[in-house]
Amino acid sequence: MTHPAVNSLATYGLFAAWALHDAEELATGPRWIREHLPVLRKRFPDAPESLWSLMESVDEREFAVAVGAMATIVGAAAVAGHRSGGRSGFYQGALGGFGLHGLVHLGQAAAFRGYTPGSATSALLVVPFTLWARGRLRRAGVLRPTRPRDVLTGLATAAAATVVSHAVARGLTGAPRF
Repeated sequence: MTHPAVNSLATYGLFAAWALHDAEELATGPRWIREHLPVLRKRFPDAPESLWSLMESVDEREFAVAVGAMATIVGAAAVAGHRSGGRSGFYQGALGGFGLHGLVHLGQAAAFRGYTPGSATSALLVVPFTLWARGRLRRAGVLRPTRPRDVLTGLATAAAATVVSHAVARGLTGAPRF
C-alpha cells in the first residue's frame, strides 16, 4: 500500500510528467532534427558520422512507435512505484533517470545555444517534478541514498531504454537497422 507521504501523484505522476514531456518531443523532434542537422554537423565536426546517419534515419513514424515503447517502460515503473509505496528500485531508478535525462536535455540546449526538443518541458516539468517526487520519497523515509554510481546507472538505464525503444520501433516499422 502507498505510504501517505508517497501519494499517487508522486508515483503515477512520473508517467503523467513523462507523457507531457514526450508530447513536446513528438511535436518537435524529427522535424527539428531535419532542419538543424546541417548546423549540428558544422558546430560539432568531431562527432562520428554514424551519429548523424542515425539521427537522419529516424522519421516521425519510428519516433512515435519508440515513444509508445518507452510508455510501456515508464508506465510499468510508475505502477511498481505505486504498488510498493515508492520503495520499488525500478520506480526510483526510473524517476532518477527521468530527472537526469531532463538535465541532459538542458545541457543539449546549452550546447546548441537555443531550443532543442524536450528542453522546454525539462526545465518546466521534468526536473521540478523529479525533485518534488524525490522529496516526497525522502519525507516518507523510502528514498534510497543516491551514490555517484547511481547517477551513472540512471543515465545508462535511460540511454538503454531509449535504445531498446528505438530498436522495437525499427522492428515494428521495418526501418533499417544500424
